[in-house]
Amino acid sequence: MEGFNEQVVKRKNKLKNLIIKIVAVLLLITVPVICIMLAYVITSYMIYVGLFLFLGGIYLVWYVFSSQKVEFEYSVAGDELDISKIISLRKRKKVCKVPIREIDKLEKNEDIINNMRFTKTFIAARDVDAKDDNYYAVFNSPAYGKCLLIFSPNEQILQGMKPYLKKDIVIKLFYNRNVG
Repeated sequence: MEGFNEQVVKRKNKLKNLIIKIVAVLLLITVPVICIMLAYVITSYMIYVGLFLFLGGIYLVWYVFSSQKVEFEYSVAGDELDISKIISLRKRKKVCKVPIREIDKLEKNEDIINNMRFTKTFIAARDVDAKDDNYYAVFNSPAYGKCLLIFSPNEQILQGMKPYLKKDIVIKLFYNRNVG
């Protein structure tokens, strides 16, 4: 019987996300204020334009704020690892589908991966900068060639992948032995 394991990982908000939110709020305030000030120079209808821009801006700011909430869903069904990106619970986008048997390397240490070149990199980690939390998987894709997947699986996802991984990866990852 094939098992099914699933994990949802929330992406950690970075400084870039905070700056986007601050700029959105500043634009929400400044654009209508400029329209209202122009009402004294151009025409009094600019006050209404400023009001409508403010009301439309509230929706846009809400949309920008909610779009910053990103989660990744890992699911292991049989010998395939599916990773999807969920944006504010309203949009789902498939990041990649990896046949677990095709994984050549699965490392917790980034140093081994640094000297390699990849045609495509898939990032589906909680925090890309957290070195101790991320796993790096190297695999060959028929569409892209040699690819790198950076993700943050829990123990349940790793145990679901274990029967389909290559034996040297299993020994190194689960039994902490170096295979020559």
